[in-house]
Amino acid sequence: MQPQCDVIVVACIDFRFQRALDTWLAAHIKHGNYDRVGIAGGVKNWDVVMPQITLAKQLHNIRRVILINHEDCGAYGAAGTREKHEADLRAARAAVLRDFPGMEVDLLFARLAGGIERVGV
Repeated sequence: MQPQCDVIVVACIDFRFQRALDTWLAAHIKHGNYDRVGIAGGVKNWDVVMPQITLAKQLHNIRRVILINHEDCGAYGAAGTREKHEADLRAARAAVLRDFPGMEVDLLFARLAGGIERVGV
């Protein structure tokens, strides 16, 4: 029988956000029932991220994708405005839905001061 989990979480590797991310995941997703991908820039390098989502769907039959970017991201540098992050998150959502219609996709943005906010679609 194929192992199954509900969710894949894609977030930046930045150490400054790991505690907030762990807290958010514990509050919103059943412990241990998600795949977690850490990559510099979150969704910035989509050609690296999407194969991970595809593999999680094939191997674990995920039904939900959570994409998280954050402010002051070194991978984005000066181009990393809130608007740029939101645009990239929305484009990533569209790409997931093109390949996996009906997949639930959540877009989130983390703040340095703490807190993770939903991004509207």
